[in-house]
Formats: sequence, C-alpha cells, structure tokens
Amino acid sequence: MKRIISFATLALIIIAASLSASAQEMMHIYPKTIKSGPFKTGHIQGIAVDTEKGYVYYSYTTILIKTDLQGNIIGSVTGLLGHLGDLDFNPQDGRVYGSLEYKNDAIGKGILKAEKSSFKPNNAFYIAIFDVDRITREGMSAEKDGIMTTVHLSTVVDDYQAIVELENGKWEHRLGCSGIDGVAFGPKFGKKGGKQMLTVTYGVYSDRKRSDNDYQVLLQYDISKWGKYERTLSQENMHREGPAKPDGEYFAYTGNTTYGVQNIEYDEDLKVWWLAVYPGTKPQFPNYNLFAIDGTAKPTKSALKGVPYIDKANVLTLWDKGEKDSKTGTSGWRFGVGSTGMAYLGGGMYYFSHNHSSNEGQGSNIRLYYIDGVDSATPQFLQLK
Repeated sequence: MKRIISFATLALIIIAASLSASAQEMMHIYPKTIKSGPFKTGHIQGIAVDTEKGYVYYSYTTILIKTDLQGNIIGSVTGLLGHLGDLDFNPQDGRVYGSLEYKNDAIGKGILKAEKSSFKPNNAFYIAIFDVDRITREGMSAEKDGIMTTVHLSTVVDDYQAIVELENGKWEHRLGCSGIDGVAFGPKFGKKGGKQMLTVTYGVYSDRKRSDNDYQVLLQYDISKWGKYERTLSQENMHREGPAKPDGEYFAYTGNTTYGVQNIEYDEDLKVWWLAVYPGTKPQFPNYNLFAIDGTAKPTKSALKGVPYIDKANVLTLWDKGEKDSKTGTSGWRFGVGSTGMAYLGGGMYYFSHNHSSNEGQGSNIRLYYIDGVDSATPQFLQLK
C-alpha cells in the first residue's frame, strides 16, 4: 500500500534537510509555538530564553512572567510602575536583564493611567536584574521579595533631559532620546568573541522635523563590577547608583524609527546584531522594521549626519545583506515580527513573539523560526510550522 505524504510533512522534510545538525536537534527540543497570556497589563515587550534549564521569560510592560517551554507559568514579578522593556538571559550569572524606565512623557503617563496610580516618578533609567531562580510563585513583589536589583544609567538621563540646538531651533532630548529599550549580551563591537558586554539601545522619538534622530544609539557596558551598583528598587525613593558613563557609545545609521530599537539580539553564529524596530515615518528613508549590524566590522570614527553638536563618533556598519535602499545606502528587512520579542536559541534558530490583544488582555504566541539563505544576499527568517 502506498503511503501518501502530505504537503506539510514534505515541507518539513525539505526544511530539516537544509538545517544544520544542531538546528535539527533543536526542532525536537523547542515547541514550534508557546502560548502566553492573556494578562491584564501592557503588551509584551520582550522575551528571553534559558536554553539550559528550559525556561522562557516575558516582559509584559509592568510584569515579568516565567514559564516552562510548554507555557506553564512558574511565577511572576509584579508591582512595577515603570516600563519594563526588552529582556536577555545572561548565562554567565544565570540572571535575566531588562530595561526599566520611569519618565513623564506619554508612555510613562499611559502606564500610570492603566495601573490607576497617582505615582509621579522622577526621570530615571535602569537595568533591572532578576534573580530568576528565586521566581517560584505568581505575584512576587519587585520591591519586597528580594528578586530584583537595579543599576542606574545616568548617561541616558543626561541625554533624555538635554536641550540641543539644530538649524531649525532648540529641541528637547539629545539625539531624540526617549529612554532605553533593547538589551542583549554579546562581544564588544568589532570583536568576534571575548568578554561579553551588555548592549543597551536608546528609544528614539520619531519627530519628522529634526535631523539628529536618524541613528540608533547603542551603549555597551562591562558589567563584571556592577555588584557595587546594584540596589533593590524603591519606587518612592529611586536611587542613582550606576556607572558614570558606558564603556562604549556607538551609532548605527538606519534612518529614524518610531521609538528606536525595541528588541536587540546577538547571533553568535553569524556574528551579527539584529535590531527590531517600529518603522519610522520620514519619507526619505525606506523605513524597514528589521536591521542587522555586522559585529565583526570595526567601528569607524566619523561625523554624524544631521548632528551638529557631536564632532565625531563611533559609527557601526550594517550587515551587507538584506534589501538595500539605493537612495540612503541602508540595508534592512520588511519582516512582520520582532519588535515585541525575539530570542536567539543557537544553530540559526530563534523564537519570535506574535503579540495579540483582546478584551481579556494582552498575549503572545512565541513561534519558532530559522534563518535561511545566509550565504545569499537576502537571508530570510522562516517559521517552522
């Protein structure tokens, strides 16, 4: 009797044949979809995966969720009145790092309104560090249960509060800085390996009339001595303990985006940094929603287009792949997901967040992807179904 192979099965066989041995093994370890939510909170901002222990971490704006690979909730951290953004897992200390910002702009006010809080925060930007092994039940307190410490980033506050002068007048927020969002671990820019640095990306306002907000701003920190800065967060008395400045400040010319890099992830196989954004609205740019930085290219010292108040800065090189815009020279992808969460698993495999909302709250389906055609001019992320 002849066996009939379905199109879906045949497609899976073809896909498996094109994957590396490690990626094929991952297909049997990682579910193709992990369901999350709904939760009565803000939308999902980022995800992180502990590939050794098999846990997934989700930022839902004011809540951190911990689940297993089947989506069963292990615990959660609540009580935040700021914006918890992108996350990354640090295998060197077993903790999850995330961006956490408190500010009085539309985003900050929207969070407080949703939380029905009269809290009036001072402008402050932190890296939140979660001792995730201690997250064992739902509803744990970010302030009282000893599971979260914070490190303050004064450089971000300085840029956020600065007033700069351009050809068309004075503007608030140096470089269009709206705070921070993307966080990821990887080597120093221009290095193929070595010490792992924490990279933090700016949020950037999308003002069409200003010229100094067309770069992504990336700060790199050596966190090996951050223990002296870590403090339990008191939202009523926010501390300012943290490094005076980053160990490196870098710029990537992508054209303006809406609120800057939402998620950043380092692919240690390809040696590239993926930047997922909400597309910009300036008509002179292609307005991609995914970019990649060549992590092996050494930064170059050069002037920044449209930024008269900075002489020269460290400029990064975009990966020479993807769709290339002939007018601006920028390369990128028009990819539908990534801005609400992406996590590199190794072997060309990724999880991407597909967020959704309903009257019941915010949720996401975390779906498994692999990157195909890396030797071609236009590699693509393809979903495993």
